[in-house]
Amino acid sequence: MGDPGAGTGGGDRRVPGTAGYAEAADLLAVQYEAVTFEQVHHEVLHLVPAGPGRVLDVGAGTGRDAAALAARGHRVVAVEPTTALRRHGRRLHPGTGIDWVDDSLPELSGARDGQRFDAVFATAVWMHLDPAERSRALARIAELLAPGGRFFVQLRHGPVPAGRRMFEVSAADTVAAARALGLRLLHRSERPDLHGRDGVRWSSLVLQAGGGAERV
Repeated sequence: MGDPGAGTGGGDRRVPGTAGYAEAADLLAVQYEAVTFEQVHHEVLHLVPAGPGRVLDVGAGTGRDAAALAARGHRVVAVEPTTALRRHGRRLHPGTGIDWVDDSLPELSGARDGQRFDAVFATAVWMHLDPAERSRALARIAELLAPGGRFFVQLRHGPVPAGRRMFEVSAADTVAAARALGLRLLHRSERPDLHGRDGVRWSSLVLQAGGGAERV
């Protein structure tokens, strides 16, 4: 994977789910960094691989999660299609060794053949994909997980902000689609919005590639 847009002044590729993000990047950088990786992923921290491994953070935003994972010793690829957010990420988290990539779901076309990850994170991403895109995205992530690798996905529920492209997502449907691809459910929980937005809540899922019994 590489970042063909790094250091350029060109516009973003046309990715429908990123509508509204470039214009709000400065405000979003403050919002994203106002909460920590540990706060966002509190209920699943025990499932994050402990040893150094390869981690993919899809829709990495400003790199808050990617930087925390790198600090834990992981080699992190941070995928973010919005140029302004990648720039904020490099500014806010220098020297972390994060590999920033201009790419997006559902294809993640920049991933090399045979490349596998011990963990894949998709936080506040799934609601930007329509049902057909989610199906393709989940199949792509299943391909990218190493044996025993884990997919950490946070699903947003609630009203859609003006100017954004979002769809309602179902935790149950996501789990069922994952099972069809051989991914087992390790964790499912619900939490309120950490920013206190009215009507917004989140589902947290951890799905594992092969092996082990399911648990909720």
